Amino acid sequence: MRKREYDEDDVRVRPGRGSRPRTRIRPAHEDAVQGFVVAVDRGRYTCLVEPPAERGRGRRRDRADDARLVVAMKARELGRKGIVVGDRVALVGDVSGDSDTLARVVRVEPRTSMLRRSADDTDNTDGIERPVVANADQLVIVTALADPQPRPRMIDRMLVAAFDADIEPMLCLTKSDLAPPDELISLYAPLGVPYTVLRKGGVLDDLRERLSGRTSVLVGHSGVGKSTLVNALVPHANRAVSHVNAVTGRGRHTSTSAVALELPEGGWIIDTPGVRSFGLAHVSVETVLAGFPDLVEGTVECPKGCNHLGEECALDAWVAAGHADPARLVSLRRLLASREGAPDED
Repeated sequence: MRKREYDEDDVRVRPGRGSRPRTRIRPAHEDAVQGFVVAVDRGRYTCLVEPPAERGRGRRRDRADDARLVVAMKARELGRKGIVVGDRVALVGDVSGDSDTLARVVRVEPRTSMLRRSADDTDNTDGIERPVVANADQLVIVTALADPQPRPRMIDRMLVAAFDADIEPMLCLTKSDLAPPDELISLYAPLGVPYTVLRKGGVLDDLRERLSGRTSVLVGHSGVGKSTLVNALVPHANRAVSHVNAVTGRGRHTSTSAVALELPEGGWIIDTPGVRSFGLAHVSVETVLAGFPDLVEGTVECPKGCNHLGEECALDAWVAAGHADPARLVSLRRLLASREGAPDED
C-alpha cells in the first residue's frame, strides 16, 4: 500500500470517551493540483496550472499548450496566511480554468525567497512588513540615467532588500542616450553588482541573456521605463506606459499590481508597481553586514550595539590597517544609513 502523507494543518482534535482527547488525522489534499500565482487582485489569485500527471500506468501529459489559467480564492483553513505573486500553491475544486469558475488555494508551498519591504519608515507604522514577491532568484533594479534623475539612495535600499531576501541583485540602467552611465556604475563597483546599460531603441540581447531561465522581479520608481522594457521583452504584455511630469520629474504609477510574465526564451519576469519609497524597518544591521564578508571580522572590536555609523565603530581602524577596501566601508555605511530611514530623495 502507498504511504499516505499528512499536513500539520490536517490534524484535528476532538473529545473522546474518556478525559483524554482523541486525535483524528485527515489525509492531505491528494487531489490538489499545483499552480503558480501570476497575479493577485482583491482576494482573487490567478494561477498557471501545468498539465497534471495522469493517474495509472505512470503516464504523463507534457504538452505545454495544455497549461491553463485558473482563478482561485484562499481557503478559510489558511487563515491570515498571505499569498503573493510567485507563490507555488495547491489548488482544489474547479480547476478547469473556464470562465465564471473558482478554485480554492488550500496550501502554499515552502518558499525559496521572499522579497519584502516595510511600510514607509516615516509613517510610524512600526515596520509593518509588506511581502512583494515570492520565489524570485534575481532582483532587477531598473533606474533611468536621466528623466527622471537617478536616486542612489533608493537603489541602496533595494540592494538591502535583496540582501535580506537572499536574492541576487543587478542594475538595469535605462535611457543612456540621455546621460552617460559611468558615474553611477562607479558608485556601485565596490559592491560587485552586475549591470546592463540600455538606450532607447537599442538591442536587449545582454538583458535577455541575464534573464533567461530565471525568475526575476523588476523594481524601480515610476517613469524609469520599466513598463516599456517589459513590453519589449514579452510580446503582447500590454503594460501601460507612463510619462514623466516635466515639473516634478516624476512618473505616474501605471502598474497597479505585480504580475508574472513568461519570457519567450524561458524564465519569468515579475513586473511590480512603481514605488516612491522602499521601507527597511524590518531589516537588521546584521543582515546588511552579512553582504560584506570582508568587513565582518573587523566588527569584533566594535562596542555592543554598534550601528557602524558612529566614531566608536572599529571598522575605520580595520580598513586603515589594510584589511579591506575603503570604498567597501563607504558602501556599507551608505546602505546602513538608508536602512536608518534616511529619505529616499537625494
